[in-house]
Amino acid sequence: MEIILADKAGFCFGVKRAINTAFEAVMAGKVYCLGPLIHNPQEVDRLRKAGVETVDDFSTLKDGDSLIIRSHGVPPSILEQAKKQGLKIIDLTCPFVGKAQRHAEALSDEGYQVVVVGEKKHPEVQSIIGYAGKNAVVIENEQDVDDVKFQHRIGIVAQTTQSYSNFSEIVLKLLRISKELKVYNTICNSTTERQHAAKVLAKQVDVMLVVGGRNSANTSRLATICRQEGKPTHHIEVAGEILPEWFQGARRIGVTAGASTPDWVLNDVLERLRKNDISR
Repeated sequence: MEIILADKAGFCFGVKRAINTAFEAVMAGKVYCLGPLIHNPQEVDRLRKAGVETVDDFSTLKDGDSLIIRSHGVPPSILEQAKKQGLKIIDLTCPFVGKAQRHAEALSDEGYQVVVVGEKKHPEVQSIIGYAGKNAVVIENEQDVDDVKFQHRIGIVAQTTQSYSNFSEIVLKLLRISKELKVYNTICNSTTERQHAAKVLAKQVDVMLVVGGRNSANTSRLATICRQEGKPTHHIEVAGEILPEWFQGARRIGVTAGASTPDWVLNDVLERLRKNDISR
C-alpha cells in the first residue's frame, strides 16, 4: 500500500505565526484567547495546557490581562471594547483576513454595498462584516443571490478559505445583475494551493484521508473537493479514527491536511498508515 502526501498540506504561515506567538506570550504569564485560536481541537488543547485559556467573552477579565485576537479576527467594535477595558491586546489576525477586512471597509467607504462570499456563521466572516457597513450581506452560494435585493453598486470580498469555483460563480452571477461591480479576490494563496494539490492527488489515488478539525472550514472544503473527484474520502481529526475497512482493495492512499492542522497530528496519521497499523 502506497501512502502519498499532498504537495501542500498542514499549517500555513499565518497559523504558524499565531501558534508560535501564543506560546511565546504565555511564557510571561497566563494569556486569554477570544474564541479558539485556530479550528483544531488538538492544538487548542495543547495551548490550554501551556496556559492559553479560551474565553467566549472578556467581560470578566481585569485591566492589564493579555487577550489574544485569534486568526479569524474580530469586528472593530469588539477590538475597541477590549482596549477600553484596559486589556493588553495580542492581535494574531491572519494577514490575509486583515486584508479582506481593509478591502471591505474601503468598499463601504466608497459607497458600495459589500458582499462577503463565505459562511454566515464563521467567525472570520463575522469579523469582515464588522468592517463592511450596515448594508453588507453574506452570500454562501450562487442560489443565495436570488434571495437578496442588491443596490446598483456592489463590492465583493471573499472569506479567505473559500473555493475559487464558488467565489467565481457568485461573482459572475452578480455581474449580470449589477450596474457597477468591484471585486477583490481575498482568497489566500495557501488555501488555493492546498485545494489544487488535494484535487490533483485525489485523481491519482484510490482513497483520500483529509486530516484536521471538523470545525475547520478549510479542512472541510478539502474533503468536499476530494469527494467531487469521485474518490472515497474520510475526514479525520486524529490517527485513532482510522478504520481498516476504508482501505480494502486500495493500493494508493492520498493524505492531505487543512491549514490549521499541526504537523504532529499529521505525522501521527502518516506513521500509522506507513506502519500499516490500521487494524485497531
